[in-house]
Amino acid sequence: MLLTDHIGRELRVRPGDRVEMEVLEGARAHRAVRVAALVADPMGAAGYMELAALNRLMGEGESYSAASLRLARADDAALHARLKAMPKVASVAVKRTALRNFEETNARYLLVFTGILTAFAVVIAIGVVYNAARIALAERAWELASLRVMGFTRREVSGILLGELALEMVVAIPLGWLIGYGLAVGSTGLVDTDLFRIPAVVWPRTYAYAALAVAAAGVASALIVRRKVDGLDLVAVLKTRE
Repeated sequence: MLLTDHIGRELRVRPGDRVEMEVLEGARAHRAVRVAALVADPMGAAGYMELAALNRLMGEGESYSAASLRLARADDAALHARLKAMPKVASVAVKRTALRNFEETNARYLLVFTGILTAFAVVIAIGVVYNAARIALAERAWELASLRVMGFTRREVSGILLGELALEMVVAIPLGWLIGYGLAVGSTGLVDTDLFRIPAVVWPRTYAYAALAVAAAGVASALIVRRKVDGLDLVAVLKTRE
């Protein structure tokens, strides 16, 4: 866990370390406490302590500054209004509403950003697969033409070339999954701040979408290359071999 001191230096905190805590109300006392454990809290850099231990540390009686309520019914508008009307209640926050607003705000940005990255990824996938197929065809044009002269059908000759391309894709897709996951973890780690942390969560369907995009690029490239294989000029190709 990383914290910052009063001049902005980063401090790494581990279980067992002692940190100084400043109370921001009342006498603003300073207390030294020991870190028992670390929690992965995505929102804020909060500290947690048992209520009895906190009361002893602060020298206070049994007091509460906040309460979390779980409602049995979904309609909480009446309760929210009653709580807001109470004079000793400073603020009321509905987790469901806050979460919905957060998701709606970030969804617009994420959809646009993800859409742009997906479009670039599809274009790159098509370009890489198609170029690999073109290079393979250029390197093996003489061998493929020789097979055609020996009596192999167009489908059989195309199957040799496209089968090699399919094997390369089968090997490359899992490697792409691993590299993509590493990039996702690394990029989310770079945007962590004291206010929020974004965990790297990759759903299984994300891997399926990536594999389908590459497979679609492979099928489109295979159709183009298949037409080029069918249109090979056997005499011209064989004459160019020295």
